[in-house]
Amino acid sequence: MRHHLYNPTFHFFKEPEHFDKHTDRSLLQYCLGATMYMPGTKDFAQAILTQKYKGLTSMVLCFEDACKEEDVPSAEHNSLHLLNIICEAISNGNFSYDDLPLIFFRVRNIEQFKHFGAMLKPEHLKLVTGFNFPKFNMSNAGAYLSHLKDMNDEYGEILYGMPIIEDRRVAFKESRMDELLGIRKFVDEYRDLILNIRVGGTDFSSCFGVRRGIDYSIYDIITVRDCLMDILNVFSRDNDYTISGPVWEYFRANKSMKFSDATPGAGMSMQGTLLKRPVIVNDAVDGLMRELVLDQANGFMGKTCIHPTHLNFINGMLAVTKEEYMDAEQILNTSGGVVKGTKGMNEIGPHRCWAEKIEMRARAYGVIENEASYFDLFGVN
Repeated sequence: MRHHLYNPTFHFFKEPEHFDKHTDRSLLQYCLGATMYMPGTKDFAQAILTQKYKGLTSMVLCFEDACKEEDVPSAEHNSLHLLNIICEAISNGNFSYDDLPLIFFRVRNIEQFKHFGAMLKPEHLKLVTGFNFPKFNMSNAGAYLSHLKDMNDEYGEILYGMPIIEDRRVAFKESRMDELLGIRKFVDEYRDLILNIRVGGTDFSSCFGVRRGIDYSIYDIITVRDCLMDILNVFSRDNDYTISGPVWEYFRANKSMKFSDATPGAGMSMQGTLLKRPVIVNDAVDGLMRELVLDQANGFMGKTCIHPTHLNFINGMLAVTKEEYMDAEQILNTSGGVVKGTKGMNEIGPHRCWAEKIEMRARAYGVIENEASYFDLFGVN
């Protein structure tokens, strides 16, 4: 698997690297990018085998919010059927393991996690990268993570956990910090099995009876912004964990998805253009890209995705510009002090964490010439 295969003719300054579930966690945690969620009942096997969505590199089949409780048994059997079909296609030489996206399952609760886990065979687990744990909090964290470790030990197969922080105790200020610090203790204990921390922007919004509109970002919703700020504060220190940004809820899929005449050229800034809000693609995609700019500025890495039209934009905007890459390399290869960078001064000590993150993004998503290159990379026409 490799990012940006939807645009095979694009010229990178530095090509993105290939990855799969066995890639070292230090890099793999940066490779998730646009992780597309879908109901566990969805028949998606052929879409994987035919590589219908070239930008799809990680996906989640959901047994929780996207699935009615009465549909969970059929979702479990559909998921097993999907894994069986892929196993057979690989065995017959009709599909390559190298083309398999990272596959996760969002379980409903600890009981359903154990039940579904017991249904999986060793050949299934070779295809599974891990599990998402919803409403992750101090009361269920130990049960989720200890069972995950038991599965790793029993099968000798790497299976990662992705806790989703979206609980009401985190939403509400009086209990938030105790809850986050308690969760942090659990994930630190099982650090090697934690691939990514995810956040539930929609769940947080529901606690306050709000929903961001298509012309706003999640950062405009101040109660939710407050939650996200504290999650980043606790978990992103010193690049300890990667944290994915919340889902963007709006999409518009039609044949007119194309760049307008306002598409930035060589002298135009990606961030300046998006934040000044000229129409580039359409209001749904432009809103997504505006929020992605703010996600990255605040330290989020990747984003939950609910529609394939978002894949190219989320993953594309994670590519690193040549200027960023050159600054990061200079910082990582200088012992100390302050040196002149591509646009300003690089302070070697204070900027090192930023440089480490840029280097990992460069490996995962590649390096492009400049900000104008993003629009070529998206591949929309």
